[in-house]
Amino acid sequence: MSDVIAPKTQWPAALADSPSIAVIEQAIQTGRLSHSLLLSGDDIEILASIADCTADRILNTHASSAYFAPANHPDCFTLRPAGKVRQIGADATRALIGKVQVSPNVSVKKTAIIYECDRMNPASANIFLKTLEEPPANTTIILLTTRPYSLLPTIRSRCLNFRFPSIPAAYSPDGWSAWLADYKAWLARLAGPKMERRDVADSIFTVYGLVSRFGVILEFATDEIWKKQKENLPADIGEAEQIAIETGIANDLRTRLFIEIEQATRDFAVPAIVAENPKAGRALTEAVAKLEHATGLLRVNMNESAALESFLLSSLRIWTTAK
Repeated sequence: MSDVIAPKTQWPAALADSPSIAVIEQAIQTGRLSHSLLLSGDDIEILASIADCTADRILNTHASSAYFAPANHPDCFTLRPAGKVRQIGADATRALIGKVQVSPNVSVKKTAIIYECDRMNPASANIFLKTLEEPPANTTIILLTTRPYSLLPTIRSRCLNFRFPSIPAAYSPDGWSAWLADYKAWLARLAGPKMERRDVADSIFTVYGLVSRFGVILEFATDEIWKKQKENLPADIGEAEQIAIETGIANDLRTRLFIEIEQATRDFAVPAIVAENPKAGRALTEAVAKLEHATGLLRVNMNESAALESFLLSSLRIWTTAK
């Protein structure tokens, strides 16, 4: 009979029957769970939910003296990126290691959840590696990342790896559907009949209108998501960690919006390609390459407005010549 009591946290519904969840559940019930798990995927929120569910099942057993949700559990420790640069530093890593070295308070075991572990700087990664080489007793460390190959190979190899697919998001920021519709209408004008000089000027003005609206949509949506997530954060989380989480929300959201811009571009171009317009096919390839380049600039901290402006101005040239 399993020692795990009925958990109060539920696996994400779309993943509850996945093989990875089944393996984790079975390992917990049989007491054979690895001392370190690496959860990777495209959606950090899904990974965080899975980590909470895992910690709940590890910590809250019949042998525990009290039930606590993972976020408030005295034997569940967390480590997150901090500050605008969103790094996990050496001091914070040492502090976490110190916490998991002591005996548990109310449970038989302890857990540590490291959010966005790929944000460890070289010093903290090497410090953490030593802990994986000599793991603390009765402790499970759960690492979360959307970029597993940014981790040291020696860290990856010492963890039991699970990859989880993203769940299609139902959330759409206010004004985003209208933005995409106006973007596709702008593309249609660019690829339409030969434009007069005034039409070119109007198209340039549209670029800056789209850029400005994108910034407003991103800022509003980030604030909205942050307010909801903030309600579920531990009360003792530091200001630097809060800044890092909010910055991460903005980064994840803008990446998703750029992906949807690419899909809107494809949706616009495909009918022309089907109609055997070779120029449309070349234009789509070039436009997607420009958008991927802009997305790459975001990863090196380029402002999203500047990256989007660069893409849209390139698109103006690309589509006006695809006739």
